[in-house]
Order: sequence, then C-alpha cells, then structure tokens
Amino acid sequence: MEIVDKISLKYLTERRNKVNTKDPEDYGESALTHFLHNNKNGVSSFFKEDAISFTQEALQQLKPKEEISYEIAHKALQTDLFAPIEVPFLAVKKPKFQFIDLFAGIGGFRLAFQNLGGKCVFTSEWDKEAKRTYLTNFGELPFGDITKEKTKSFIPDGFEVLCAGFPCQAFSIAGKRGGFDDTRGTLFFDVAEIIKRKQPKAFFLENVKGLRSHDKGRTLETILYVLRNDLGYFVPDPQILNAKDYGVPQNRERIFIVGFHPSTGIDSFNYPKPIDKTVSFADVKEADVVPTKYYLSTQYLKTLEEHKARHASKGNGFGFEVIADNGIANAVVCGGMGRERNLVFDNRITDFNPTTKIKGEVNRDGIRKMTPREWARLQGFPDEFIIPVADASAYKQFGNSVAVPAIQATARELLKTLKFI
Repeated sequence: MEIVDKISLKYLTERRNKVNTKDPEDYGESALTHFLHNNKNGVSSFFKEDAISFTQEALQQLKPKEEISYEIAHKALQTDLFAPIEVPFLAVKKPKFQFIDLFAGIGGFRLAFQNLGGKCVFTSEWDKEAKRTYLTNFGELPFGDITKEKTKSFIPDGFEVLCAGFPCQAFSIAGKRGGFDDTRGTLFFDVAEIIKRKQPKAFFLENVKGLRSHDKGRTLETILYVLRNDLGYFVPDPQILNAKDYGVPQNRERIFIVGFHPSTGIDSFNYPKPIDKTVSFADVKEADVVPTKYYLSTQYLKTLEEHKARHASKGNGFGFEVIADNGIANAVVCGGMGRERNLVFDNRITDFNPTTKIKGEVNRDGIRKMTPREWARLQGFPDEFIIPVADASAYKQFGNSVAVPAIQATARELLKTLKFI
C-alpha cells in the first residue's frame, strides 16, 4: 500500500487543542516534529520509533477502512508525508553547533541561539498554551515535563550547549555539606542530572535576580557547588544583566550562569558589556491600539490608584507607573495585576467615543495598558513573532520569557569562547 496524499502539519496544531490536552505523556506529535526537523543530522534516531507510531495513528484516523501497519507508516514517513507548517523562524540549514532548550517557554533562548547559527535538537515545556506559541513560530512541538524520565529519554547525545531558564526553588540543605543530593526534588536537580548524563561543552542558565540572595545566598552557593565540584565545569562568577543595557526599554535584571566542560580547557569568560544605545518606550509603542481592549475606565483607574496608595503605606504590595514615551518600562511580569504594572499615555483617547465594551466611562487622560505586542517588543521579540493565543496567555508567556537581546549578547560571548563563531 502506498500513501500518496500529504498531511498538513497544521492539522497537528488543530488536533493538539482538541485531544489529549490533559495527557502530558502523549509525545507523538513532539516526536514527529522533532524527527522531521532532524531527519538529516543523525539526531532523528532518538525520535524515530515514536514518530512512526504517531504516523501510523494519524494515517489510521484518516484512512479508517485501510489496515495501516507499522511498516506502511515507516515507509510513508520516509517519503515526505507531512507538509510543513509555514513558520517565521526556520531552523538553520548549515548549523555551526547544536543546542537544547529546557523550560523553553515560547522560545526566547531558541531565537537567540538560532540567530547565532545554532540548531535546536530538543526542546521541552510543560505549559500547553506556550507549546502552541512555540509550535506556531518554530514548527516543533516541545516535549513535556522534564522531571519525567520519559521526557529525558528523548534528549539526544552530542549537542554542544544546554540552555535552561529554570524556575528557582528552595533546597533543603540544613546539616548537609551542600551538593548534588541536596538539590533532589527541585527543577535545578533535573538540569544538573541532564548535564551529568550528556556532558555538553557548555551550559547557559538564567534565573531571577533574587536567586543571588535566596535563603541568604545558600541556594546559589549550592547550585555553584554542584556545577563546579560535582559536575566539574568551569563556572565563572554569575552576573546580573539588565535588559535595558542591551537595546530594549525594560528595566529587567536577571542572573546569568554559564559553564564550560573541563575538556574545553576554558578557564576564563567575559560577560558582554552594555551596548551604547539609548532606547525608550517610544521605540516599541504600537501605532494602532484597539481602544475597547486596552484603555482603562475612570473607575478602574481609580481602583488601581487606591490600591497602590493603600499598599504603598504598608511598604509592600502591587504598584504601577505610567511610563512616558521617553521612559523605560518596569520588568514585565505575569500573574495577578502584572499586566497593569506598566501603564502608558495615548492622547488619541480624546477622539474616542466609548462603547458598551468598556465598563464605565473611559478615562480622559488617555491612560491604557500596554498591548501584548508591546510586551513582545520589550522582551526583544521581532514583529514576525506570531502571537496565536488570547491576550491573557500572551501576557503570561512574555512575562515568563527571557529578554532575547541580553540572552543573545551573552550567548555570543559564550560561543566565541568556544570558538563556534
């Protein structure tokens, strides 16, 4: 039996939102997209069996009257059965190095390393909506929970760089020497375990600035002990970099940790210096904003002001600022009222006739929330980056993401040190 009809990978995008949304162990689509992206570089063997099984399942659904065997599915997969999704960020054809993307979110690390000539050979992310955004922009569906052994089993050998913006968790180190065992049960342990198994030439980890002082510095101390002593990597002192120093108008400080395998012989590293470029919110401001979606009512603005005043008197709680065109934004964050943390002026409000879509009279000062596209620009994502999700998910995704220019500046120094570029 010969399969001649092509199947659009767009079908998988639609299918993903209809079935198996509660089954994180269903990796068929992830294996298939990873197989197709790596079918000429030797990495595809790590995804082959699951890709064939999923192809068999997909063909059986499309041709219920036929008997689709494993052999038929295997042959069909070898004949370009699946028509690719049109995506804005295609994989590098002749890569200079390979990397993996853990806790991938929507692909900030991937954009940075791909821009520098790298090929991503594995990615994982547990959030369903973030996976959808990643697939839409890169054509690959990330694998799921990296703490699961099944997920780790798909990670190929031979990649050069491991990237991970891992969440910070407390370690139980009371009465212990501090080391690999002390991190068990945390997400950092899974990162360290993968480094130990796969022995990449280098790694690049990112976390919130507070990691440096977390648990009076003991958390970072334990992380560095594991990386340096248990795993044997050269790890220069971590640095806190601010996104505003690398070309985007956002005051976002994050701690970066890089490390090099002992086989590289590398024993020094310089983090990138700030670039000489003045940026402001005017550089990322959208020209056309839908009034009914982003302008605030007079009553809601009053509620925000009262909330800020009430908590400011206690020295804590949520606050907001109105960012002028010549100013820079506070760090974009997800959760709670994070999307109202940065408000902006837009004088076009004076000509706006409010509709019933806005509850209450629209404030006449022209104050509105930033849009998801403005958040994308604040994080350094190009306008070609597609936002396929609802605003609530988009704010969460960009708030959780990395600032691409700061990541790329550091990645360039890391790759130059490795002599990959």
